[in-house]
Amino acid sequence: MATKDWVRNAGTELDLAWVESSRVNLPAAQRRAATHKTRRSVKKEWQAAWLLRAVQCIDLTTLDGDDTPGNVKRLCFKAQTPIRQDLVEQLGVEHKNITCGAVCVYSSRVSDAVRSLKDAGSSVPIASVAAGFPAGQTPMPQRLEEIRQAVSLGATEIDIVITRTHVLTGNWQALYDEVKAMREACGEAHLKTILATGHLGSLTNVYKASVVAMMAGSDVIKTSTGKEAVNATFPVALVMVRAIREYRERTGFKVGFKPAGGIRTAKDALSWLALMKEELGDEWTKPELFRIGASSLLGDIERQLFHHCTGRYAAAYQLPMA
Repeated sequence: MATKDWVRNAGTELDLAWVESSRVNLPAAQRRAATHKTRRSVKKEWQAAWLLRAVQCIDLTTLDGDDTPGNVKRLCFKAQTPIRQDLVEQLGVEHKNITCGAVCVYSSRVSDAVRSLKDAGSSVPIASVAAGFPAGQTPMPQRLEEIRQAVSLGATEIDIVITRTHVLTGNWQALYDEVKAMREACGEAHLKTILATGHLGSLTNVYKASVVAMMAGSDVIKTSTGKEAVNATFPVALVMVRAIREYRERTGFKVGFKPAGGIRTAKDALSWLALMKEELGDEWTKPELFRIGASSLLGDIERQLFHHCTGRYAAAYQLPMA
């Protein structure tokens, strides 16, 4: 995830005055979010280019109780070669070496991912969920140890979950201390902090939690585990990216954003990329600062690219599964 010219978020001291004074204008946020998806999308070759960029921003994910070494291996090979080679050649981008942004698995499956990516000759990053994912209700020592274990096994990105109780009770110091400890446990691995926004009660709480997580050193803030009833929505995303923008203005540090849960279609991916470009700029349309957590999205993007190249839609058996 790191690049030569990108400095990690070092975090700041907890600024409770900033946190406590924050308020979100709910009708304005809802109105801005509602108009976003109604705008005309890009078409033809420009749409194909944006879809290829979306592929590069996908954290290709499997987080199921029946995960096995076999389906993790399949996931890793798909992340390394996300688009059929004949389509890549027709699009003229074979020299771009397009891969997914990362694979995302449980900590117990990190070693499977390491082995599979080595077999594929791939340098795709490995992200691991940790810290009591998805509920975050296990004791803190175990949560920190899970992070350390995932890093020791080869994960270079860690998706942690916060304790929602800290947000719901307004205990911002506890939330800050928790995320900071997890950042330290990550070492050189990048920390992606899942806010589980569907559990936070209000957009004002989402904004405050975003700011505190960034102050504590999060490299990326993420909407959801994908396991909540409500996951990535545009009102929530708008609030989080505005928090990222203000944090950068105040500190100079760039923090990434990752929506996750319910993002399944190529059209959805284009909308998310457009939001990032409009609100934060071109840097946040690249995998260093933007990821999409998804499992089925890649299949629809590949289907749309097949249509762009051939003029017809592929049957299910014509596209390799992730």
